[in-house]
Formats: sequence, C-alpha cells, structure tokens
Amino acid sequence: MREKLYHFMQGRYGADQFNRFLMILAIICFAFSLFGLRIFYIFGIAIFIYAYFRVFSRNIYKRREENYTYIKYEYKLRQRFLTWKQDMQQRRIYHIYRCPSCKQKIRVPRGKGRIEIRCPKCSQTFIKKS
Repeated sequence: MREKLYHFMQGRYGADQFNRFLMILAIICFAFSLFGLRIFYIFGIAIFIYAYFRVFSRNIYKRREENYTYIKYEYKLRQRFLTWKQDMQQRRIYHIYRCPSCKQKIRVPRGKGRIEIRCPKCSQTFIKKS
C-alpha cells in the first residue's frame, strides 16, 4: 500500500506552508459554521478542495510560485507585527514621534519636559513634550 501511494505521488507537488495555512483556514471556517453561519461552511469546503488540488497538482512550477507569494506576504505581516511589538516595548522608556515634514520616526527619552527635537533625516526642528 505504501508503495502504491509513493508511485501515485511521484511527480505531484505535495504539501507546503501555503497548504498548511489553507487547511487551518478551512478548519476555522468549519468552526464558524457550527454557529449557524452556512456561508463559512461553503467557504471551508472550497478552501479544502483547493488545498487538496494543490497537493495533487502536477504543475509544480505554478504551485511553487503560489507558495513563494504566500511566504512573501507572511514575512511582511510578521515584520509589521514585530515592529509594532518593539514599538510597544519601547514606549515605557521612550516617546516615539514622527517628523511633520518627512514622517521619519524619532525616539525621545521620557521625562525631559518640553524639548526641541531635530529630525536626523531632514534637520527640521519641532517642539514636543517628552
């Protein structure tokens, strides 16, 4: 039996990160459908079918491109979340302002009163409370 499955899967794409994401999304849709939202059940079935289509596909190049696109967007989302997390951790010690002209982020220590801040990028000065 194992050998038959091995021969069947030869030349097929298989599972990857995007498929794992699709399966989790389908399970979430099925969970929402338990609350009486029938549209989520239909979306879950469609996502599930598409995930299995990707697994058994012989167009490996196309499936790799889809996975690469998913990984690229996931990386951007993770980076945005990590930046937000670092900003939240620094807010205890620093105030973070944006320059009014160039929108550069400027980090100023807390507890210094009203200070004049000079943007390191465009050299514009503005007054803020720290």
